[in-house]
Amino acid sequence: MPVRPTAARPRTTAPLLLAALLTVSAGGALTACGSGSGSDPDTVKVSFKQSMDNSIKVTDTYLAGIKKQFEKENPGKKVELVPIKAPDSEYYTKVQQMMRSPKTAPDLVYEDTFLINSDITSGYLKPLDPYLAKWRDWDQFLDTAKAAAKGEDGKTYGVPDGTDTRGLWFDKGVFEKAGLPADWQPKTWDEVLSAARTIKKKVPGVTPLNVYTGKPAGEAATMQGFEMLLYGTGDGTADPLYDTATKKWITAGRGFKDALRFVETVYQEKLGPDVSDALDPNFSTAVRGELLPKGKLGIDLDGSWLPQDWLKGSGHEWPEWSSRLGLAAMPTQDGRAPGKVSMSGGWTWSIPAKAGNPDLAFKFIETMQTAANARKWYIANSGIAVRKDVAEDPAYTKAQPGIKFFTDLVASTHYRPAYPAYPKVSTAIQEAMEGVTTGDMSVDKAASGYDEALKTATNNQVIEK
Repeated sequence: MPVRPTAARPRTTAPLLLAALLTVSAGGALTACGSGSGSDPDTVKVSFKQSMDNSIKVTDTYLAGIKKQFEKENPGKKVELVPIKAPDSEYYTKVQQMMRSPKTAPDLVYEDTFLINSDITSGYLKPLDPYLAKWRDWDQFLDTAKAAAKGEDGKTYGVPDGTDTRGLWFDKGVFEKAGLPADWQPKTWDEVLSAARTIKKKVPGVTPLNVYTGKPAGEAATMQGFEMLLYGTGDGTADPLYDTATKKWITAGRGFKDALRFVETVYQEKLGPDVSDALDPNFSTAVRGELLPKGKLGIDLDGSWLPQDWLKGSGHEWPEWSSRLGLAAMPTQDGRAPGKVSMSGGWTWSIPAKAGNPDLAFKFIETMQTAANARKWYIANSGIAVRKDVAEDPAYTKAQPGIKFFTDLVASTHYRPAYPAYPKVSTAIQEAMEGVTTGDMSVDKAASGYDEALKTATNNQVIEK
């Protein structure tokens, strides 16, 4: 499941449902959630994020199938699925609360790479290296994906179940009305803004360009929006947020301000959605469920997972999407090599440090992550393969339009410096974006505010730009 924020993927603020505190037994009855001391040694409890959209059951359906397979292959063993239906921020908080005690810790938990290092530092997760050393399939996983689940101590704390990439989705019908090319592939930021200005002028009633922004969008603003800009401002040889040599965070320099200026331009020139819509925490749902399918959005800077919402059985079926939408890589600021930018995140399956049945939990991971089951998951979830054998499998590459495009972006992708301070750094970025989006702050003032927040978040471990 991608960052969607997290996942990295955009994932409403609402109270946690009581069901988040419960587990579902094989017979469907509800029982109190608990693991650790006194738990059934033959039952593995698997906690995961359930979609806020009741019509989207991709994860539930997949895990139900794995549960059935696991119980068949391991007579006498049972799987209890522990869905947590909540927005990302509340999911993270709930999982962390559960992992603090052996009485409530699940045996297996779905971890966003956005927070994995923070949870490692807090002592919530168990290193998996002893299991991975004996698991042949681990050699099939891409090194970049493995790195996303590593702690600063060099140990691995999760098994990634896919990644994601990001690019520009554009409406071919809107482009035709605007006189723009159907094979549009912008080479610079200016070309993206030029296309948006043309749409605004020639296709009234359509939002020219969506760039997620502000605190309500959370990590979607940071990752789909700001970092897709920031990581295209330099020469690509160094991380613009964090210096690995000194282990210090980098204050707002020219590239940071240029990225803010792009966001400011989108919203002050009214090339983007109305500010009130952009700052609605449900806006990403509107983009996928209404604006794109109804031809009301020209260009969307977004993730590889969007088709998940449009596939048969999703509740938002849109079979025409592959003919109605085009795909383009997000260009670097001025076309500098490699010419395009992507950001990647993803989720991992991790074992809490206080899990009662860690061995059984890893056995469940092995079942989930066979080549066949991994391929099934990538296709169902519109995810990007992190197993080399699956990435080369025609059954995967031809399964859905766009998969090859987004898989090829892995070669020019970047990963967030998801160290323990990153969640606070991300919030500071969102605040800076929101300031220039609303017009309440100039670029310089927003950048200065970011610098102050960065110093606080990192205990002044910064490099001045």
